[in-house]
Amino acid sequence: MFDKKIDRHTAADVAADAVDIHRNAYNAAFYELGLRWHWDGKIYPSVLDHDAERARLRQYVETYQPHLLKAYDADFLIDAVETAKERCYEAMTAEGCKGGAPINWAEIHQDQVGV
Repeated sequence: MFDKKIDRHTAADVAADAVDIHRNAYNAAFYELGLRWHWDGKIYPSVLDHDAERARLRQYVETYQPHLLKAYDADFLIDAVETAKERCYEAMTAEGCKGGAPINWAEIHQDQVGV
């Protein structure tokens, strides 16, 4: 009998991987921009309730980071995040990244004593 490799990667797995990659790209963008934000499995689904990325980001900022709107124009902040996220996403997919455990960039970005 011939052994056949069974592709256990279902459509649901592919969709979950895509969501993970997008979430990780956002988190990488936040880190790159010096923002101490982290979208985890609880926050990210609530952000996904909006149809467009700009609306998602605006809702997040207004809900979780309203103090930033005193210093930055919302559109400027959203443009910066979207640009960095797209760059991070392209780099991740070009390297063949799959979904998986998210990286908490905010935790990595904590200030270090003596720096």
